[in-house]
Amino acid sequence: MAIEIKAPAFPESVADGEIATWHKGEGDGVTRDELIVEIETDKVVMEVLAPEDGVITRIHAQEGDTVESEQLLATLEQGAAASAATPAQAPEASEQKPGESVGLAQLGPAARQLIEENKLDAGSISGTGKGGRITKEDVLNHLKSAQAKPAASPAAVAAVPAAPVGPSSERVEKRVPMTRMRAKIAERLLDATQQTAMLSTFNEVNMAPVMALRSKYKEQFEKIHNGTRLGFMGFFVKAACEALKRFPAVNASIDGNDVVYHGYQDIGVAVSTENGLVVPVLRDADFMSLADVEAAIRDLGIRAKDNKLTIDDMTGGTFTVTNGGVFGSLLSTPILNPPQTGILGMHKIQDRPMAVNGQVVIQPMMYLALTYDHRIIDGKTAVQFLVAIKDLIEDPARILLQL
Repeated sequence: MAIEIKAPAFPESVADGEIATWHKGEGDGVTRDELIVEIETDKVVMEVLAPEDGVITRIHAQEGDTVESEQLLATLEQGAAASAATPAQAPEASEQKPGESVGLAQLGPAARQLIEENKLDAGSISGTGKGGRITKEDVLNHLKSAQAKPAASPAAVAAVPAAPVGPSSERVEKRVPMTRMRAKIAERLLDATQQTAMLSTFNEVNMAPVMALRSKYKEQFEKIHNGTRLGFMGFFVKAACEALKRFPAVNASIDGNDVVYHGYQDIGVAVSTENGLVVPVLRDADFMSLADVEAAIRDLGIRAKDNKLTIDDMTGGTFTVTNGGVFGSLLSTPILNPPQTGILGMHKIQDRPMAVNGQVVIQPMMYLALTYDHRIIDGKTAVQFLVAIKDLIEDPARILLQL
């Protein structure tokens, strides 16, 4: 029985996708729920799984092809022949032998990008795809095996001639096409700078109270909440929710000539991945406990790095929190995530001398940045919003008591 394998149904916000990697080729046997192909969209990488056990008899879209919602990708012949299909194909499978010349046609987009990023010799990688095609998995397996090899002996290292000192006669360049996700991110960032009246205001917050609270209760918190760790993001998300209730303009968006005031707080949390920055959303964050926020952020972060986020995870959001401090940033001006009108930037915690009750005291300080759309948010509102977050963080009991 022939089964059609189609692309997922894309939401209205996603027009089409691109075939990123085929993990199976024609004639390969598959088992139910096994990964067959990955489709890269403007927002996420979507996985297509085998609906039943069987053999892939035909592939209708190749790597790099653009596909639309529910477009036919492959044909699967259902049956028990799946277990015998792979050995039968082995004699004719033209696996790439180490040292053979490899053309660009034998490299998928994902495999080509990995090879260029890691400066690998494609001829040393065995291709297991159709016609000796090198897949993303082949490159990853090659990297793992290379890392597992023992380091060269001191004698061998000494035998290598020293590289000449000074400017090299070779000026190496490489050209790598943008992924669909990176291109979309670039487009949205450019739109944000050109179509909004962005302005940033800054303040600093004393992190000592939160750090003392975290140090006192982190072990008990983790034990009671099934391994969920007490971090800083949870405090800032909850503080942002409370401040957004007080200043609805920061939680609004512009739709044409209308201003839409949202009566809920859906907080986007910026997460850095290998494919680019993504912003999954915590829905109804104002109704979530501190433990719920921390657990949700950890889950979204793991799924983002594993390309497991869905379109729904990244749709919507009324306000965004981003933390450049995890990379060591001391101060920055975050860019808006339209149609949102505000984004809060957290930064590195730095010990600095501060004047406290007439005395100079070393305190763990963090700079906060609020970038906002000046078209609907006045400077006074923006400053008061940021001060409200500062007050809530410097006295965490205010978050619980909603003071």
